[in-house]
Amino acid sequence: MRIGLLGTGPWAKIAHAPALSEHAEVDFAGVWGRRPEAAKELADRFGTRAYDDVDALFADVDAVAVALPPSVQAELAVRAARAGCHLLLDKPVATTVAQGRAVVDAVREAGVASVVFFTTRFQTGPAAWIAEQAGVDGWFTAHAQWLGALFGHESGSPFADSPWRREKGALWDVGPHALSVLLPVLGDARRVTAAAAGPGDTVHLVLDHVGGASSTLTLSLSAPPAAAGASVELRGASGSALLPESPEGAVTALVHATDALLAAVKTGQPHPCDAAFGLRVTEILAEAETLLERAAD
Repeated sequence: MRIGLLGTGPWAKIAHAPALSEHAEVDFAGVWGRRPEAAKELADRFGTRAYDDVDALFADVDAVAVALPPSVQAELAVRAARAGCHLLLDKPVATTVAQGRAVVDAVREAGVASVVFFTTRFQTGPAAWIAEQAGVDGWFTAHAQWLGALFGHESGSPFADSPWRREKGALWDVGPHALSVLLPVLGDARRVTAAAAGPGDTVHLVLDHVGGASSTLTLSLSAPPAAAGASVELRGASGSALLPESPEGAVTALVHATDALLAAVKTGQPHPCDAAFGLRVTEILAEAETLLERAAD
């Protein structure tokens, strides 16, 4: 499968381009970016072609991987799907429900496959754990913490100055990761019961799930460096379970996500982390955002 990359920022450089370059079953066919000089630099580094015209890239490939801010991603994903390209998207699919729905509609109308890259869902150990816990009955509650230290510290991270992360904060950046673990285990969220702000961009959410369980989420990009990390704990009739850590980094996980897209194309069966799931995550986060805005008024 010929696949092109949209985006030239840090995530494209350290994750997407290396994963596509090393994948044995895809042809990393080209790069497009909003800055042509950056696209050429990245393409030269990985021995592929830089495109000045994104529609020309769409015409030359079977699929696109996207490493762009969510609002830009959503618009280009619609165009790519309409051009017949399968989609390897990043989380969040979009930061408005309307944009997320437009992506889903375009995927459905074009009959293309889609996979959204939620890192944990494509790491071998955590993915197996999620599947195992989804088969366990009687979960009562869960607590997820996704804490980063991008803001308020000299983190040195290339993502610290990301404009969309500065605007949307932890809710939209790490919230999708937490939801990608909780929803397949506890079931869809019937509603966001509560949402409260904490220090910096920290938010606390309470979800009511269709299976009868509740969950709490603590999300932040403003945590002290020593407090940074991610954890999910489930408690129920069978006892407790903790999400395992994984030695696999983003590149390996993206290779697995690319495998998932190839399988979806070959079989015609949607992946659990497809654009429709990405839209559902966006809907939940938008509901939480509305509650937070009301509380701030």
